Amino acid sequence: MPTDLRIHLYADGADVRDMAAARQAGTVKGFTTNPTLMRKSGVTDYASFAREALDATGGMPISFEVFADEFDEMERQAKLIATWGDAVFVKIPITNTRGESAIPLIRRLSAAGVKLNITAILTLEQVREVVDAIDANTPAIVSVFAGRIADTGVDPVPLMREAASICAAKPKAELLWASPRELLNIFQADEVGCHIITVTSDILKKYATMVGKPLDELSLDTVKMFYNDAAAAGFKL
Repeated sequence: MPTDLRIHLYADGADVRDMAAARQAGTVKGFTTNPTLMRKSGVTDYASFAREALDATGGMPISFEVFADEFDEMERQAKLIATWGDAVFVKIPITNTRGESAIPLIRRLSAAGVKLNITAILTLEQVREVVDAIDANTPAIVSVFAGRIADTGVDPVPLMREAASICAAKPKAELLWASPRELLNIFQADEVGCHIITVTSDILKKYATMVGKPLDELSLDTVKMFYNDAAAAGFKL
């Protein structure tokens, strides 16, 4: 595995067993989750899951997201989640479901010393608003969904490079490349100056086994795969 990368890998998911395994492997530096991932993993008790996740991650940074749509309730949830430990970052979406800006809430919480992970960011204007709102003395993560930007046919690399420049105005702000689509994104995110990239278990496995593999060896492995699958299927002509 590469040893010269500056970027930190955060495991993204809601399976406590995967979290414990990632921590034990020593590859990741933190963890993130969200309500969608939690639902897919069958989580029904938010607080109980959080306690298990905190035990599994052993004091490493971990982000838990509010799930309200009204800002007053978001604020209440955020302050409660923040009490779960020093390693906890509270994920706040950049808007609610009506498109109303969460910037005033972000400003209040950050000023109060709540470590935030501002999520669902997709534009540079949103990055600028967030960086302006967060307190210079409070750690924060600015999560830009580069993978979703790429899904629209737009190259996220120039945008992420500019986002890194914007985040530099607040030394305790870390730029996170969210929703990666392939292993290459780790190296792209590192090159443009992102501090963190979230990775799924599939990308983590590729990171451990594929980086630096000779391409001629990979070519041969691919040929063998095709041959063995054809044989296993019993194809005849």
